[in-house]
Amino acid sequence: MGIWGLIFIVLLVVPLWRVCSRAGFNGAISLIVIMPVIGVFVVGAVLSFCAWPQSKRIRRV
Repeated sequence: MGIWGLIFIVLLVVPLWRVCSRAGFNGAISLIVIMPVIGVFVVGAVLSFCAWPQSKRIRRV
């Protein structure tokens, strides 16, 4: 069970870290996903409903 949990965390956190970083957020936000159920909703809400800092930089250029 422990190995499967670590594999699941790596397969979920690493891609989310990259998505958050590319969106302009701190990649550490993806660590919230480790919390069962609530973490997925929190990160999903942040990525879905917050203004992405990266998009603000693109508009200025």
